[in-house]
Amino acid sequence: MSGTVRTAVAVAVSLLVAACGAKTAQPTQGPAPVSVSAPLQRQVVDWDEFVGRFEAMQEVEVRPRVSGYVRSIHFRDGELVRKGQLLFVIDPRPYEADLAQARAQLRQAEAQAARAKLELDRAQKLLETGFVSKSTYDARVAEARTAEAAVGAARAAEQARALDVQFTRVTAPIAGRVSDRRVDVGNLVNAQGAEPTLLTTVVSLDPIHFAFTGSESVYLKYQRQNRDGTRTSSRSASNPVEIQLQDETAYAWRGQMDFVDNALDTGSGTIRGRAVVRNPDLFLTPGMYGRMRLLGSGAYSALMVPDASVMTDQSDKIVLVVGPGNTVQPRKVELGPIVDGLRVVRAGLSPADRVIIEGQQRVRPGDKVVPQPGRIVAKASTAPRAPQVLTPPAAQATGAETAE
Repeated sequence: MSGTVRTAVAVAVSLLVAACGAKTAQPTQGPAPVSVSAPLQRQVVDWDEFVGRFEAMQEVEVRPRVSGYVRSIHFRDGELVRKGQLLFVIDPRPYEADLAQARAQLRQAEAQAARAKLELDRAQKLLETGFVSKSTYDARVAEARTAEAAVGAARAAEQARALDVQFTRVTAPIAGRVSDRRVDVGNLVNAQGAEPTLLTTVVSLDPIHFAFTGSESVYLKYQRQNRDGTRTSSRSASNPVEIQLQDETAYAWRGQMDFVDNALDTGSGTIRGRAVVRNPDLFLTPGMYGRMRLLGSGAYSALMVPDASVMTDQSDKIVLVVGPGNTVQPRKVELGPIVDGLRVVRAGLSPADRVIIEGQQRVRPGDKVVPQPGRIVAKASTAPRAPQVLTPPAAQATGAETAE
């Protein structure tokens, strides 16, 4: 080997030894700093979510009460109508003629009754003087009573014919939005038979119902809470609800429960419920889809942590805490809903635990850490507010948790 080669090898070995020495001389990393805080303790309530659709509190099919030809139509398809507003006019002339005939028959019956009364009075005077027999007087009494009955029948017939004339004017039975006309001017509509002619429909809009279904498990939960006194059943309490429309990100529509069905559907295993919602600007329309949250529990004391602090270990949910000796320890937890931006922990933590709320990604169970004080802060409350008691207007009075 030449001298030049030996010199190059020596230099390379020197550099390698120096590099190894520099690497072994690097200082080792110490315990990682993490932010810790005790779980936030607050009084909370749970809210259960359901999906459903809006329904009109009242929906009426407008059908004629007398047969005849449609003479005129007095509404625009799809407009808002008042209760009692004129919608259709059926040709009244045949019924006006019947009414005139009934009134004439009434006057005739009244005249016959007056004559029978005179005959009875005359027979009574002659009976007192002995000029007529008792049988003749009894006959006059019977004639007078028959005439009075004929007057009553004629008066009833007149009232019936007057109603027929009144029924030729078809009015809105409720206030709300009318559908389109199902007949045109000149069509013959029939009030007889098993199904009279459908003219149009009217639905009420304010207030409006929100109908939904809930599972048997939810129903059982509510039943047990009602029995234990922690949450009153929606059958006897107007529990608050909030509803989110399909294109909304917030629960902007507030209402309250007003109905829970009396039995579960054996086919689906669900029970029907219903809430009532104010709709003063008539924005909500029957058939619209919505997502509803309903008061699901009474108030209880809960421990809350940031949802980012919750980790997944296979099928378990865990939270990292700092134990004795500043050692990281995993805690298996049972989670509840998110309330005001924080996750409710139903079991697995105590108020004295030091939960790692920042830096948990840099540590593992068993690691030593440097705990630094942190703080868990809840966001502004987004829980539904209890609405005012809703009293449907008299014009729309009719005849909701899916589970009690």
